[in-house]
Amino acid sequence: MEIEEDEERRRQRKLEEALEVKSLRRIISAYLNYPEAAEEDVRRYEKSFKKLPPAHKALLPHYPSKFQNLRRCISLNSYFIFTMLQAFEPPLDMSQDVDGCKDPHLENFEHGHCHSEERNASSCQSASTSGRMCCSNHAQACSQEKSNIMSNPTTELQEVKSEQQHEPIFGSGAGEVENNNEIAECCSNDVADSNGNAFSSPHDWLDPSLQLNVPLVDVDKVRCIIRNIVRDWAAEGEKERNQCYKPILEELDAQFPNRSKESPPACLVPGAGLGRLALEISCLGFISQGNEFSYYMMICSSFILNHTETTGQWTIYPWIHSNCNSLSDNDQLRPVSIPDIHPASAGITEGFSMCGGDFVEVYNDSSQIGVWDAVVTCFFIDTAHNIIEYIEIISRILKEGGVWINFGPLLYHFADMYGQEDDMSIELSLEDVKKIAFHYGFELEKEQTIETTYTTNPRSMMQNHYHAAFWTMRKKRTTT
Repeated sequence: MEIEEDEERRRQRKLEEALEVKSLRRIISAYLNYPEAAEEDVRRYEKSFKKLPPAHKALLPHYPSKFQNLRRCISLNSYFIFTMLQAFEPPLDMSQDVDGCKDPHLENFEHGHCHSEERNASSCQSASTSGRMCCSNHAQACSQEKSNIMSNPTTELQEVKSEQQHEPIFGSGAGEVENNNEIAECCSNDVADSNGNAFSSPHDWLDPSLQLNVPLVDVDKVRCIIRNIVRDWAAEGEKERNQCYKPILEELDAQFPNRSKESPPACLVPGAGLGRLALEISCLGFISQGNEFSYYMMICSSFILNHTETTGQWTIYPWIHSNCNSLSDNDQLRPVSIPDIHPASAGITEGFSMCGGDFVEVYNDSSQIGVWDAVVTCFFIDTAHNIIEYIEIISRILKEGGVWINFGPLLYHFADMYGQEDDMSIELSLEDVKKIAFHYGFELEKEQTIETTYTTNPRSMMQNHYHAAFWTMRKKRTTT
């Protein structure tokens, strides 16, 4: 009987790993399909332009050159994406056969850090400027992504090292590719650098035969990631970071004024996205761990944190995928340099990590009880199927007297998941959210509303604004 149970467990683990490989392969395929999907958009623009009467075409003589400029921008974005994938080390054997695996959840949108125009997401992988990954067994969001990548959650911790320990895996930055290579070349196994020198991918898992046909919604998540890069890692995103991150950082600084270098306070950042807030918290003198569910996010954050050599190393074009609400073509086609800081030189506290995985599965564990001095949630709590469960876990993992700092709206990313009988979405008002928090032992210390945007093009004619809830709550101490 015991032998049969062991065999069943092995079979189940093998199936779950195959499902994880299939899901991760789908995410990688979405990245690799970006250039062709973007090129298809340009072909559609050209097709519409060609339908214009000759007199109308004559009024837009610059349009053919605009289409070529769009292709050049797509090529540069694709170059960044492929270089990022080359640096990625999958935690699983990507070559295994997964054709017989069916994942009923793969069609669910992976809800995450892409709010309204977008929606947020991960495996416990600590971000490391050394590029080294330490693994520990643990339970494992431009849309909040619900991927099966960690259906049998495992935590992969990759600690971020200081500049002195920084050993970048990948070589020089891409810079500007001036020769406008064909789009397909940017995502083939041979890629040219900024000087036209070709180098080959060392990864068999990038072989085209292992790529999947993915729906366009998956490629939309890649476009969302590109916008999120601006929010977290570009000078152009500083205004949004000041709106969202600065109040949190100032509050953390005020709550822990006498931080010890020998024993720094520990802060958890669920829904950490591309990692900038978690890094800034680390730079304040905290042991900081970002938790992220989306492998779309984790692949990108790991690359920026671990493989950046200089500020402004990469140039991307985040605004090219929408022709709507543009003030000018120059605004739409403008470049953005990333990152605006060198992560390894930022002054992080030892122990900074990015933990990939579902927040509930990773932190609803007895080893996490009373571990954290602070929990910071920014645009996160509305990513829950059951927000009550989130609040309960936050209370459980905080030390007595620990603080919960929250910033964000209540968009509830699963509210529009119609027709899925096994899914759920609990959508509470702000008043009810606070009542639930009080039930789980929190006391409200500070509260205000702050207006902010989320991955918004600052030069767009359309600006979506949130009146975000910002609060500090403290977990009450047990009276004896």
